[in-house]
Amino acid sequence: MEKINLRDDEGNDIELFVLEETNIAGKHYLLLAEDAEGDSDAYIFREEASDEEDDEATYVPVEDDTEFDAVLKIFEELMDDTDFD
Repeated sequence: MEKINLRDDEGNDIELFVLEETNIAGKHYLLLAEDAEGDSDAYIFREEASDEEDDEATYVPVEDDTEFDAVLKIFEELMDDTDFD
């Protein structure tokens, strides 16, 4: 399973597992979790365009409730055997 390294608001590096990814309306979304399997917190991030000319993507957490709910519904359909409660 693919892993991604992100930096939190305090500058700490965190490693998350990519559970699923999808494109919706031209935007790329990732479903990330702390553990590859089992119960752990999951997060939805959106890829943002980067002004820099490096090859690394920039991801931001989806904070808008309407956007979050819509993307969550797609991930639930893609991963129909997973409970997101």
